[in-house]
Amino acid sequence: MASAIDASGNPIPTSSVLTASAKHIGIRCMAENVEFLKCKKKDPNPEKCLDKGKEVTRCVLGLLKDLHQRCAKEMDEYVGCMYYHTNEFDLCRKEQEAFEKACPLK
Repeated sequence: MASAIDASGNPIPTSSVLTASAKHIGIRCMAENVEFLKCKKKDPNPEKCLDKGKEVTRCVLGLLKDLHQRCAKEMDEYVGCMYYHTNEFDLCRKEQEAFEKACPLK
């Protein structure tokens, strides 16, 4: 796993990238996720919530791009560890700590 960003600078949302960024996503994209979940609860028809789902996706991809711009080295090391260890947090605590120090949760 070389990088969380492709050659054109767009985030690659693999399971390791999303798992490593989960805390940041939970904080930064909370409003979008809540609106999506409210929509799904109100109407389980998938077509009714496509716009809300797109807002969640836009938020997450924007966040991943921002994280990679601010702390690429730490993010890549954490994501690489998560990828290597099949997303086992306990085996990547050192990389997680460095990532969260370089890109603090807000």
